[in-house]
Amino acid sequence: MQETPVSLSQERGWQDQANCLGVDPDLFFPERGASTREAKEVCRGCIVRGECLEYALANGEKFGIWGGLSERERRRLRRQRAQATRRVGTA
Repeated sequence: MQETPVSLSQERGWQDQANCLGVDPDLFFPERGASTREAKEVCRGCIVRGECLEYALANGEKFGIWGGLSERERRRLRRQRAQATRRVGTA
């Protein structure tokens, strides 16, 4: 059975359900050293938080708050996942 290609609009449909829809995007891209608390508060409880985070990880988003995580937190998560994958591969 052949898979049906997913269109870009279907792939990004999660964005239409996001808590941040209609919120000033500048909130999610704070100046260096500025608080990320307000942006993360918008993300808290968002039903598509996981999809947002995975989108950022898959697309190498280097700036901003995505899925409730800062770039530093996403880097840490990528490292942890890479280490876990290497451990599984050598087991």
